[in-house]
Amino acid sequence: MGKLSTHVLDITKGKPGVGVRLALYAVDGGQKRLLKNAVTNSDGRCDEPLLAGDEVRTGKYELVFAAGDYFAAQGVDVPSPRFVDEVVIAFGIADPAQNYHVPLVVSPWAYSTYRGS
Repeated sequence: MGKLSTHVLDITKGKPGVGVRLALYAVDGGQKRLLKNAVTNSDGRCDEPLLAGDEVRTGKYELVFAAGDYFAAQGVDVPSPRFVDEVVIAFGIADPAQNYHVPLVVSPWAYSTYRGS
């Protein structure tokens, strides 16, 4: 059975993003349904998969990371309004039997993601 996981890397420090709040949504026909809230641990990861086993279903999802709040809590001097604030990663799961790892590499000025496993 597959699973969905994530982690956050703060590229301003070259270290895991500790304490980043995130939310996972299922998206269907323009409607979003909250599936889970989580906060990253000392390794920048969630303590458990966001979805696992039968919870992993074919469909569209969004991960929303509170990156701006994270950088503000770190004492980073960011403008108001923040250039990078909430980072939304919209992605799809095509095969629920596979593992999907959706990391966030982030700074106050840029972000990136990729499909890991």
